[in-house]
Amino acid sequence: MFATLAAAMLVTLAPQRQSDTSIAVPAGASLSVNNFGGGITVHGWTENRVKVHGETGRRGRVELSLVGNTVVVKTGSREGAPSMIDLDITVPQSMELNLSGTYADITVDGVQGPISAETVNGEVNVRGGKGNVTLHSIQGSVTLADASGRIEVNSVNEDIELTNVSGEIKVETTNGGLMMTGIQSSSVDAGTINGDVVYEGTVKDGGSYSFGSHNGDISVSIPEGANVTVTTATANGDISPARPGSIARRSRSDRGARAWSWSRSRVTSGCAVPRRCGIGSIGSIRIMLSMTGTTTTTRIRASAGIRAA
Repeated sequence: MFATLAAAMLVTLAPQRQSDTSIAVPAGASLSVNNFGGGITVHGWTENRVKVHGETGRRGRVELSLVGNTVVVKTGSREGAPSMIDLDITVPQSMELNLSGTYADITVDGVQGPISAETVNGEVNVRGGKGNVTLHSIQGSVTLADASGRIEVNSVNEDIELTNVSGEIKVETTNGGLMMTGIQSSSVDAGTINGDVVYEGTVKDGGSYSFGSHNGDISVSIPEGANVTVTTATANGDISPARPGSIARRSRSDRGARAWSWSRSRVTSGCAVPRRCGIGSIGSIRIMLSMTGTTTTTRIRASAGIRAA
């Protein structure tokens, strides 16, 4: 039945300032939204319908179609330059989302399926998501909370914040800080050029964790019971490990990089690249250590202000 309707179905919302429409969707359907400017807000609910509310203005239009198993929402203008349109969309909670805009903020709440959200100039704020979650903005901050799966988040000129996120995590920005709290992961790769990096989360046996900043501070909290090997390096800054209730023994120093060691756990430092370290921007690293155990199987790498000479 849905296949029969899909080929013929094309709904153009009436030319009024506010428009609403909804359609029933088959199980496993996905949503694709493209909005040049304005906003895209998506909520999850328990019904097998997609509801679209558009703040279209006088010239704007919203086209809604069912193409195969994908609900497609597009915006446009009836005349002249593209209109700024705010979309408020309600979808089944498990629906896969593919959202894109140019001058658009993107907000998602209460959806527990794969999410891809990309904008050029706008913020991306997502709560929820499961499976592949990919978020990207060039001129805008990105936040993600309560998500799990394979996570990839990046921005160019703003901050990134992750809260209560689990799975394989890759986070990157150029001019902005990275804040990660409540993380449950065995694989984290996080880096920025100009900004601070903060990580508070699990450190699992056999895991891989990498944190980098060319011009900023790095702060990593290692929980009680973690079995780790920590490698740190800075070109022009301080490295300060602090283990509650114990005194670290400084073993050596090399071009601003220092190493400390404890029995049963190890912290080393040195050049972060195979070639010699050149002097980069100022950066410091603080490793908060609270460790017990007999095996060092997890490796953590942190570098600040390091470049190949």
